Amino acid sequence: MIRCIAYGLTISLLSISCVSKKKYALLQSEITSANDDMLKCSESLSQYMNQLEACKNERDLLKGELKTNVATLQLKQEQIDDLRLQVNDARTQRDKQLNQVGDLTVLTKEANENVKQTLDQLERKDKYINLLQAAKTQADSLNLALAINLKDVLKEGIEDKDIDIKVDKTVVFVNLSDKMLFQSGSYRLSPRANEVLEKIARIVASRPDLEVMVEGYTDNVPMRSSCIEDNWDLSVKRSASVVRALQSKYNINPNKLIAAGRGEYNTLASNDTAEGKAINRRTRIILLPKLDQFYDLLNPNNVPD
Repeated sequence: MIRCIAYGLTISLLSISCVSKKKYALLQSEITSANDDMLKCSESLSQYMNQLEACKNERDLLKGELKTNVATLQLKQEQIDDLRLQVNDARTQRDKQLNQVGDLTVLTKEANENVKQTLDQLERKDKYINLLQAAKTQADSLNLALAINLKDVLKEGIEDKDIDIKVDKTVVFVNLSDKMLFQSGSYRLSPRANEVLEKIARIVASRPDLEVMVEGYTDNVPMRSSCIEDNWDLSVKRSASVVRALQSKYNINPNKLIAAGRGEYNTLASNDTAEGKAINRRTRIILLPKLDQFYDLLNPNNVPD
């Protein structure tokens, strides 16, 4: 660049000075050479400018790649941190499991001892279980036989619809219709009642191990008179009348007798119809086997060796 400026100054000086022809030719040659150099400088400058532009583009591209790489590196670092947390959690879980395994080892030893003791106890109680099963089987058999005897005794002269005999778990019960024992709204026993109670008393007398519970029931029609407060009162008085008859007329031990009133509750049918009311007006005689011996077997202190 400096060289090109010098040639320009030289030309300016020549234009105002008188020079010889030889010197003029020399200067002309130098001007031509300077022009060529200027052209070359211009071409070089253009080339350098293009290179500079290319460098800028490459720089921008590298900046973009650097930004992408920084973001990628940050993401990888976050993934590494997350994996480290997972590894720490896995180690913590492993340590807990190892502790649990250690605890289970101790528990297993204790469990083995407990299982052994339990097996010994089960073996010891096998006889007890068999004894209970035998006692229950015997009770079921006795109740079934009792029900059959009652049906045989009561079937003569009594309509099936007026009496119902069933075995329910450990007891036998006899449902007697209202009209078999009492007049409507009364707790006085009818003559027909004696026929039925006499037959039941025969069975009870033959079984000293039985207790007898008499339950009175009514329908839901309100009952009140000079002698009766309500349906509760009527049901209790009816059951008491039956119990007194069994004691006084048929010599049943009063220590075996229980009187109970259930009023209008514990119905067998809906009270919305006359038929349902008739079913609900009943007296239930429950024959209860004395279970003292059976209950004694349930006492852990009485478990056989």
